[in-house]
Amino acid sequence: MKKIIEGLHRFQAGYFESHKDLFEQLSHGQHPRILFITCSDSRIDPNLITQANVGELFVIRNAGNIIPPFGATNGGEGASVEYAIAALDIEQVIVCGHSHCGAMKGLLKMSKLADKMPLVYEWLKQAEATRRLIIDNYSHVEGEELLQITVAENVLTQLENLSTYPIIRSRLHQGRLSLHGWIYSIETGEVLTYDPIAHDFVNLESRTNNPEYIYNLHPSCSVSQSIGCGIYDVNGEKKQPQTIPESINPNLPRSNRLSQEQAERIYRGSR
Repeated sequence: MKKIIEGLHRFQAGYFESHKDLFEQLSHGQHPRILFITCSDSRIDPNLITQANVGELFVIRNAGNIIPPFGATNGGEGASVEYAIAALDIEQVIVCGHSHCGAMKGLLKMSKLADKMPLVYEWLKQAEATRRLIIDNYSHVEGEELLQITVAENVLTQLENLSTYPIIRSRLHQGRLSLHGWIYSIETGEVLTYDPIAHDFVNLESRTNNPEYIYNLHPSCSVSQSIGCGIYDVNGEKKQPQTIPESINPNLPRSNRLSQEQAERIYRGSR
């Protein structure tokens, strides 16, 4: 505690004193532009890794950066999502997983959690869709590689869960909202972003410049298009489909998370 209190004093005498105008503005209300959803892990600091100023990020944090589907629970995540979009009019949402995630390690060994950490066990049940997908599709993978894939697939699952919220669905249909999937590497500081055209996570800086593909993940086209590039414009007119780069094999298997009917209902909205 001594170190924390000393830091508080340094903040008050240093940063706060030199940014009084900013804090005076913030006292009249908040206007963040990004909803940043990430893990509670102490090694992840959204403002640090993005170098965002105070007031620029609206942050939701919990074990495993999990957003339960709409109506699944009455927890604070759903209320925070709804407030961020409806009250703060945020137009950019980032779900950020990270390397060496303890929650994802626990998800892969759920049977060992029930007795030792029953509350963690109950919470991670909210990520059952991720766990089942891993069991059914990645039985040939193990160790650190399996953990990396679980982190990545969980980010995509949470993006899909977000799209079950009425306010999110409505804004996506209007073209007023963008969803982004990130993975932060603790050891390198690198951030991978989900590329909906390649159906993969790629280096954020090299995404538009022949990126190197990191994960062999291939979500359904209807899901991936809705997450990033969308298939309807603001006026509800259908867009021309984007061309998959020649370096991407169009015949690679895709995980059918949602039926076509579900995808159309959740992601495209009613016409």
